[in-house]
Amino acid sequence: MLRLPISSTAKVMYARLLNTTLTAGIEDSNGILFVRFPIMELAAALSRSPVTVKRSLKELEDIGLILRVRRGVGEPNRIYTLLPKGGLP
Repeated sequence: MLRLPISSTAKVMYARLLNTTLTAGIEDSNGILFVRFPIMELAAALSRSPVTVKRSLKELEDIGLILRVRRGVGEPNRIYTLLPKGGLP
């Protein structure tokens, strides 16, 4: 995880999303866990600006550590936290 080419904020965010998914995740119709974490709540939880949170989410999505499923207007996205290739140590 430490060697991934992403920002430190994205790494901390990934850890937070993974923890939330494992402790309070919601199952979808296929039995796969996801979380709903609105941008403003995630920004407050990480003490970062909404712009930084959006940038970090994009980093995580681009590298394949999360999958965001967009919902309707005004609804938070579903965030599926994925494991890196090779799993976690």
